[in-house]
Amino acid sequence: MRLNKYIAHSGVVSRRKADELIAQGRVKVNGAVAPVGWDVKEGDVVEVSGRVIKPEKKTVYYMLNKPVGYITTVNDDRGRETVLDLMPDVKERIYPVGRLDYNTSGLLILTNDGDLANRLMHPSGEVKKTYLAEVKGLMHLSDAEKLRKGVDIGDRRPTAPAEVEIIKQSESTSIVEIRIGEGRNRQVRRMFSAVGHEVIKLRRTAYGNLKLGHLKPGQYKKLSKNEIEYLKSL
Repeated sequence: MRLNKYIAHSGVVSRRKADELIAQGRVKVNGAVAPVGWDVKEGDVVEVSGRVIKPEKKTVYYMLNKPVGYITTVNDDRGRETVLDLMPDVKERIYPVGRLDYNTSGLLILTNDGDLANRLMHPSGEVKKTYLAEVKGLMHLSDAEKLRKGVDIGDRRPTAPAEVEIIKQSESTSIVEIRIGEGRNRQVRRMFSAVGHEVIKLRRTAYGNLKLGHLKPGQYKKLSKNEIEYLKSL
């Protein structure tokens, strides 16, 4: 089994993050720093940051309503609170599927199923994510149309077309629902900024067809069999 897959199946981090740890020299096999692409054989002892790991036999799947003020990582070298601090009763080593930035709340999937996490996070997957944004200023139909067509956020290419609906407006703010299939860094905030609207609050309400529902901030639940099968079908 490839080393990055072994790490992911151990519930430490996703396969993509595992590659980063290997490249940083933080992974050892049988006491020696392992190179990228190493194949783990039966009997090998694998360590990540000094801790021996083994693949989890039981796969688990959770949905968390991430509050603002938590980072979407397994641990943090700066001592900040992570999403796993909200889930102390979970015994398995799980990790987040994708990211929500520090000031963004809402739906987050966590699992120790490395294969599923890798598929869901792969750029070719284009799983649609739905967000509810409160932005500064009145959102005009022309602004929404620009987002629907794709905008320049400073990367090499414009964003893919988005689904956009203006939900509510007041004198100085607008509530907008936006659905995108990409996952660039702080993408939704940068998209609104590109059309002249700073995001005040941002919450992810759906991941594909999975919806946050009545989960309150900080609450989590196990995914149902049907929800797990849906994720595996994506």
